[in-house]
Amino acid sequence: MRTLEIKKATGSLAKYAREINKEPVILIAEGKPIAALVHLDNVDLETLNMSTHPDFLALIERSRERRRTEGGISSQEVRNKIGLH
Repeated sequence: MRTLEIKKATGSLAKYAREINKEPVILIAEGKPIAALVHLDNVDLETLNMSTHPDFLALIERSRERRRTEGGISSQEVRNKIGLH
């Protein structure tokens, strides 16, 4: 993994993108990571969009919280409810 201070990132985006086949490029500002250029294997645009979409992430968090507070049912119980044994 290569880290690069954002103030020193004066190369073109294309230059840094070519480097990510070797290792990720992490951009740093004031000692903290702020962005990453990583090679994407087996990722489609829809999956990538959903994994960073605030509304979708909020929905997932609400679901997790509901599971923590109210419990849930096992996958076997789901199979039984829909008639798969």
